[in-house]
Amino acid sequence: MANRGPSYGLSREVQEKIEQKYDLELENKLVDWIIIQCGEKIEHPPPGRQNFQKWLMDGTLLCKLINSLHPKGKEPIPKISESKMAFKQMEQISQFLKAAEIYGVRTTDIFQTVDLWEGKDMAAVQRTLMSLGSLAITKDDGCYRGDPCWFHRKAQQNRRGFSEEQLRRGQNVIGLQMGSNKGASQSGMTGYGMPRQIM
Repeated sequence: MANRGPSYGLSREVQEKIEQKYDLELENKLVDWIIIQCGEKIEHPPPGRQNFQKWLMDGTLLCKLINSLHPKGKEPIPKISESKMAFKQMEQISQFLKAAEIYGVRTTDIFQTVDLWEGKDMAAVQRTLMSLGSLAITKDDGCYRGDPCWFHRKAQQNRRGFSEEQLRRGQNVIGLQMGSNKGASQSGMTGYGMPRQIM
């Protein structure tokens, strides 16, 4: 964590809950996918949350990852800097996040720059990468590399087209959501104001 001392009390409890969401098995899967997807000689980081954070922290791998999901010549991040300066690295992480949102990752699935840079919420980083991988498989545009079993396909829109006649006929049908009156009767009911007979 950059320039941060230990947290205590409620802050510590909250941080522990966030850290419990981090999945080591998922980390391994994501590392393998990033290495295969980028298609370069990238060193496999040692296992662990902090090592995963240091591996991604400068933003270069993330930018290479999002570029590899686009056809040649249509990469969203044209220049990837290998700078060691903190603000340049944070800028690259921000570029990745913008490109991921344009690619189709929902805003609610995108982590904040400090989640990765300061290691505040690495589970959120995993969530973003999982969502990105699922989108890449769902798009099926030939840019995804890796095992298709690593991610779930997202549900596709399935629009239905009905003719005017079919729509008119459907207005005459009472759906079962409305309930049914089959077998309904008033037998056993007492008149208004009469006491109920309990036997």
